[in-house]
Amino acid sequence: MTVASLRLHQFYTWLCGLFAALGSVTFGYDLGIIASVLPAEDFNRVTGNPDATQQGLITGCLLLGAFASSIITDAIGRRRAILAGCLLFFLGGGLQCGAQSISYMYGGRFLAGMGIGMLAMLAPLYQSEIAHPSIRGSLTTLQQFMLGIGAFIASFIGYGLYHGTTGPVQWRVPLGIQILRKCFVLNSLLPESPRWLAMKGRNQEVLQVLARLHAHGDVNDTFVVAEYQEITHQVELEKQFTQNAWSQLLTNPSNLRRLILGVALQFSVQMTGVSCIQYYSPQIYASIGIDTSTTLGLQSGNSVVALIGEGLCVLFIDRLGRRGPLVWANILSGITFIIGTIIIAVYPAGSGNANASRAFVAMTWLFNLFFSAAIGPLSWAIPVEMFNSATRAKATSITSSAAWISNFMIAQVSPIAFDNVGWRYYLVFAVCSMSNALFFWSFLPETKGIPLEELDSYFDSVPLFVPGSGVHVRDARAREEELRRGEIHVGEKVVSAVDENKSEKVDIEHV
Repeated sequence: MTVASLRLHQFYTWLCGLFAALGSVTFGYDLGIIASVLPAEDFNRVTGNPDATQQGLITGCLLLGAFASSIITDAIGRRRAILAGCLLFFLGGGLQCGAQSISYMYGGRFLAGMGIGMLAMLAPLYQSEIAHPSIRGSLTTLQQFMLGIGAFIASFIGYGLYHGTTGPVQWRVPLGIQILRKCFVLNSLLPESPRWLAMKGRNQEVLQVLARLHAHGDVNDTFVVAEYQEITHQVELEKQFTQNAWSQLLTNPSNLRRLILGVALQFSVQMTGVSCIQYYSPQIYASIGIDTSTTLGLQSGNSVVALIGEGLCVLFIDRLGRRGPLVWANILSGITFIIGTIIIAVYPAGSGNANASRAFVAMTWLFNLFFSAAIGPLSWAIPVEMFNSATRAKATSITSSAAWISNFMIAQVSPIAFDNVGWRYYLVFAVCSMSNALFFWSFLPETKGIPLEELDSYFDSVPLFVPGSGVHVRDARAREEELRRGEIHVGEKVVSAVDENKSEKVDIEHV
């Protein structure tokens, strides 16, 4: 297989990952549209003029639903689970659009959240399992890019309808638009994850899917045969040492270490303050004297900034790695919160300082750029590339549940915090961003380009305190070159893949 041919196959794989991520457009849309729905006069009339706690619950029910659906099994496969998530979101969106009271909103947001929880976890999981090592980062960060597109659409629709309409149309139409998505049509055409098929013993289908993804259907291609051998042998090896995957996550020190890192990563995302800004931007900007109408327009610009950051992440993450960008993005986002907090403390609403308002908006935009360029995308990309096939889905369900419960916490606490401590609440996010950077600099190993089948041995070789460990991460393209030559890794052993006319076997027990 030539390099040009391999790149063509990678493009097809990338397209499959793109279609799998389309569900995140609805995720971003639903997260973004609520900021323009909550201030609508007719919405408040229908829902009984909710107070700060009830508004927090309207926002938070989406996250509780996502939390409830994130604990899944490997029973039905990645593709069917993605389709189920689309259906749940469709039902939840319908309830929100037709809401007759606040209870409808609670139920609709919860159901939509269940769909979002499944899609947000399964898309990067599926993407990581179909990707070449050299493009896995760009593929798994597509989810955040598609989420950004959803938020971008939501910001402009919300702004336009808030200014151009009144009455029920002002909030029912933007909530109804989300149910028009037909992501399940495209997702139904996706191939199943080859690693999930291998776990189910459907090895012939594994070979066919790998050939479809990476060699235009040629099951005799050397790269495909080598990849097939590596995946199937590694799955057999994992079956012997991970008979009970759930207990292995908690009793195996290496797995527990990775699980703690994944949970900490998802919690750290919310402690940057991103959801606080996203959900309650009208209240935040009002504290420095910017009205709701202007705020919604500024959020439209902010969504463009986010898309730029997410696009940069997709383009460069496989070159820059994971650890460095995550650390620096947390430092820089923390600096923007420090400056923003100083501005809002010195020039609160009523001070009449237009330059201070502009500077505060600039800080929120810079924060969004740094967050979108690394923190947000990597919070989904890193967990799915830390675990082996036997534990990946289960571990990712736990790390995803951490994302939703921490997000719910911020959604509930923020309105109350604004009422009680005002601008001092932002200090929490400034401090946490800096502590995030220190934590991940100390304990998060680099995972760029390491084949999924080699993750166990890699984490065994990296000490708990990472800086100065001297662990070398091999170039992903060099690893793909080995596969093209037919060299495969099983455990810590390197063997040669053989064609179907030979009968060489790997001694799994010996490995």
